[in-house]
Amino acid sequence: MEHYLAGDPAEQWRWAGLYFDTKDYASAARLLTEVVAHAPEQVGPRLLLARAYYHSAQLGRAEEQLREVIARDPVESYAHLMLGRTLERQGRAAEAARWLRTAEALGGVD
Repeated sequence: MEHYLAGDPAEQWRWAGLYFDTKDYASAARLLTEVVAHAPEQVGPRLLLARAYYHSAQLGRAEEQLREVIARDPVESYAHLMLGRTLERQGRAAEAARWLRTAEALGGVD
């Protein structure tokens, strides 16, 4: 996996997606960290990084990335939903409720 870290960001993005799809979330996160560092303004890679962190139980890191996504794109409903779920997994249900309500208001809850 390490040699893929040396690829260009587009290649890293492709490989990260493949790792994510095969549920190798830790490997996806390593690649996505590089992609986000290269293009911190892009919300898509940061949101996928948050999801990889969430699925690999790196909840503090997931929370950090989700808060950054929301700061950059306040109407990204899925980020609000994920932040609420992340906080719930951390035992912070009262804090999570706000984010889950916002996600629902934005149409991000099915």
